[in-house]
Amino acid sequence: MSKRGPKLWEKAKTIIPGGNQLLSKRGELFIPGLWPSYYKKAKGCEIWDLDDNRYFDFAGMGVTACVLGYADDDIDNAVKNAITNGSMGTLNSFEEVQLAEKLIELHPWAEMVRYARTGGEACAIAVRIARAASGKDHIAFCGYHGWHDWYLSANLSEDSNLNEQLLPGLDTKGVPKGLKGTAHPFFYNNIDSFFDVFNKYGDDIGVIIMEPIREKPPKDNFLQEIRNFAKEKNVVLIYDEVTSGFHNNIGGIHLTLGVLPDICIFAKAMGNGYPISAIIGKKDIMDVAQNTFISSTMWTERLGFAASLATIKKMQEQSVHKLLMQYGIKIKKGWSKAAKEAGVKIIISGLDSIPYFSFDYKNGIELLTYFNQEMLDRGFLASGSTATTFAYTNKIIDNYINNVFKVFKKINKLDFDTSQHLKGSVKHTTFARLTS
Repeated sequence: MSKRGPKLWEKAKTIIPGGNQLLSKRGELFIPGLWPSYYKKAKGCEIWDLDDNRYFDFAGMGVTACVLGYADDDIDNAVKNAITNGSMGTLNSFEEVQLAEKLIELHPWAEMVRYARTGGEACAIAVRIARAASGKDHIAFCGYHGWHDWYLSANLSEDSNLNEQLLPGLDTKGVPKGLKGTAHPFFYNNIDSFFDVFNKYGDDIGVIIMEPIREKPPKDNFLQEIRNFAKEKNVVLIYDEVTSGFHNNIGGIHLTLGVLPDICIFAKAMGNGYPISAIIGKKDIMDVAQNTFISSTMWTERLGFAASLATIKKMQEQSVHKLLMQYGIKIKKGWSKAAKEAGVKIIISGLDSIPYFSFDYKNGIELLTYFNQEMLDRGFLASGSTATTFAYTNKIIDNYINNVFKVFKKINKLDFDTSQHLKGSVKHTTFARLTS
């Protein structure tokens, strides 16, 4: 059992607001008071905590970023070479041109590329460009798109507007009140909610930003109807593929769905965990970036470009995405079989490469906390969602599923009342203050 990690996490919460820089890595979202929280070393799909406990990572592989595995030799060698030759200079790194050419090659509909380092700022850049190109301030959105003011402003009009977009309970303190009523939510696979937004605010909306897919595939021509409407009304359509990109296929998953955007955003997996994000799009829209100020020193730093070029090269040469999907399908089938044989009801969803499950009970969050706790004791970082990685093997997945089955059986044996068997409190499900 990890001791140093939880202790350090408690200290961190007193000197770092919220404890860390990313909500998704808070221990309270897994097992409050018990999650290891920090690592010494990560390699392949294994990770070692501060007490040298080793775990197999089935809790997301770096929040879906490390599709090739932790510390992949090919990617690290490319980055080391970039470091040796200078990661920052007064001149530009040539790799950013090479990466732009590669991204356009993968997405023939796109003609220009801009870069940043994170998904959230890439979304903000895309929205700025789209607003500039359309000449309109209002945005229709679906899904989760980061922490910036334009997105959180949706909760200025109604404090629950973002609750069904992935993260409930997001506060708007610090967001300018003048942005109230400029961002309007609609819901995935609910075309009526989309048209309701445009019936109310259509004359002011110049931007649509959405995830082309998340937990479930599009149905009833959902994406095509939005695409047709955006083209008819001259509204800029943005796909946020920070999560979905470079998992089920090489590039944006929209290529497999057959509906093309005007702008698309990538991050995370495109650099196998090294900081890099990209905004690609049609030239007449992207070129408007020159009419507004979008600039940052560290967007020119070399390592992200080198990592991304090496990552895409390896994905292409070894058809990594095919194995990611095979592993994900195997995990989904394993969950289903384990649940059936253990007499446990679960709901399975998500991309094949980023599968999810949840317990289909009123106390499902409590059950998931217990599941996380028991899997940790068995040497797995685990939760209700994971992201497959090239570093998995069938043997590792079989071992994982075998342990999932054992924990499911324990849950059944406890008659689905695990409250007295939790070593800590129930996991958080929303954004919440961690210190007073």
